[in-house]
Amino acid sequence: MVVKTEVCAFSGARIYPGHGITYVRIDNKAFKFVSCKVKCYFVRRWNPRKLAWTQMYRRLHKKGTLEEQAKKRSRKVAKGGATKSVVGANLEMIKAKRNQKPEVRAAAREAALREAKERQRAKQAAKKTAPKAAAVKSADKPMGKQTKVANKAPKGGKGGR
Repeated sequence: MVVKTEVCAFSGARIYPGHGITYVRIDNKAFKFVSCKVKCYFVRRWNPRKLAWTQMYRRLHKKGTLEEQAKKRSRKVAKGGATKSVVGANLEMIKAKRNQKPEVRAAAREAALREAKERQRAKQAAKKTAPKAAAVKSADKPMGKQTKVANKAPKGGKGGR
């Protein structure tokens, strides 16, 4: 003979026949609880996920799961590298770079770095010479009558309020 058990609405525990408390809310929904302690927590709106002895907490924190059902992690099979082209490099170019020897790649990288540094130095040198030329031009200008424009309104949105 099979015993018909019910499940507690709060704790998730089994309720055997002749045990438990039934609570009917104003909206006519019935709840079955295993004990008056559980009913009190439910009425006070305690969260069963925060009580360590409830089934909901145990499921949420993965407690008591069978060791036999340990997850078997499957490794994803890595594909053969690049399969499609990227903006600025077609597939043949990518495959050629991948098949290059590391020494060749390192030498190319060093050459690119050297070339970038040279460009940077040239830019810095141009910057240094440009202000000197501008200073010479401004010194050549005659110092005429310079008028100063006075600000009529103060800066700010609401006039100093």
